[in-house]
Amino acid sequence: VHQSKMDFFCKLGYGKQDICKVLENLGQEALEDDVLKELIRMGSKPQALENQAQPSQLQLVPRGSCSTTPGLKWLGEDGSDSSNSLRPIVIDGSNVAMSHGNKEVFSCWGIQLAVDWFRERGHTYIKVFVPLWRKEPPRQDSPIADQHILEELEKQSVLVYTPSRKVKGKRVVCYDDRYIVKVAYEHDGVIVSNDHYRDLQNENPEWKWFIEQRLLMYSFVSNRFMPPDDPLGRHGPTLSNFLSKKPVLPEKKWQPCPYGKKCTYGNKCKFYHSERQHQAQLSVADELRAKTKVPLALGKEERCQCSL
Repeated sequence: VHQSKMDFFCKLGYGKQDICKVLENLGQEALEDDVLKELIRMGSKPQALENQAQPSQLQLVPRGSCSTTPGLKWLGEDGSDSSNSLRPIVIDGSNVAMSHGNKEVFSCWGIQLAVDWFRERGHTYIKVFVPLWRKEPPRQDSPIADQHILEELEKQSVLVYTPSRKVKGKRVVCYDDRYIVKVAYEHDGVIVSNDHYRDLQNENPEWKWFIEQRLLMYSFVSNRFMPPDDPLGRHGPTLSNFLSKKPVLPEKKWQPCPYGKKCTYGNKCKFYHSERQHQAQLSVADELRAKTKVPLALGKEERCQCSL
């Protein structure tokens, strides 16, 4: 039991010394939720957060050399690592697998499709949570397809099993949704699920805001993982800005005026006029007044000169 708990929290990124201290204080039979609360109270942070806080040292490449070292990551134009600008991803494995299996089969291939989609975008922190009892052989009431994918993702430190055990022949399962929301909230990441977690929203007001703003829903179209281009609605951010820590504001594009040169709104027109690029956008009445004032002024000057 001690080793299983150590392995579980090590996969989450916590240090072994902090885990041992908490287990000594709470006891070896402490629940995982209590251990996680105590780690947060002690101020222990996962290694992923500590590595982000420390500036990374870049390796210098000799001038004129076209070769790159395997450990050197591509940098953006501003000199920052592109992976640091993307939010961490926390996937509800059960929700994704059942959705890909049409709510009849636990399809592990759907989890792989979702992980590959985020990897192709450049996300480096990806965690998938699945109950531990999914490692058991499939049964008629809970069929599983492509179960070997779970083992491969676990070896890659992507998949994390939430605890479960049997007590007097009955399975006791920990609430995996709580792990999903907690880890995503601590890492300021994105939750990938079609579940709304309404019970957890009512439990914690901070989680309520976080779930409303950071929940990424999805669909499977012909074995293709497809999140929406507008995760928060038509007037919300784009998918790229939703998954990025530093959203990029789109450039304002002016729509050409449908009336063209016949427009009578002048400077009050909200559309774009190509013929008014280098002149003030005056109304038609103001333009006529300006033209009529010029000859009147010239006529007065000529009369004054004649009288002299």
